[in-house]
Amino acid sequence: MDRLKLSLRCALLVAPFVLSTGSALGRDDGRYADSPLKPWFDSLRSHLGPCCSDADGVAVADPDWESFKGHYRVRLDGQWVEVPDDAVITEPNRAGRTMVWPVKTAFGISIRCFMPGSMI
Repeated sequence: MDRLKLSLRCALLVAPFVLSTGSALGRDDGRYADSPLKPWFDSLRSHLGPCCSDADGVAVADPDWESFKGHYRVRLDGQWVEVPDDAVITEPNRAGRTMVWPVKTAFGISIRCFMPGSMI
């Protein structure tokens, strides 16, 4: 039952972003079911709440994220968006790549979770 509530919450958070951008984001259509990282992605949380899963996040290329004035920021839809400190995932990044879980609303883009990559 809790998993159903979490899935519904994630769907409600991501739906405005998907519907308003016009671009397709990856969906967990079973491709990641056998990935050893799936349970880890499903358990990721920031101080703002659960991040959902890898399929709900967006990989960010190194030129599109940086540390700026003591905070992270990411470039989404051609604009730099400051990452709230509460959205930063501080545990080690098992995936290696930078990930962001954006939510686009009528008020702009907000960041639900951010996981910095290795910058190698």
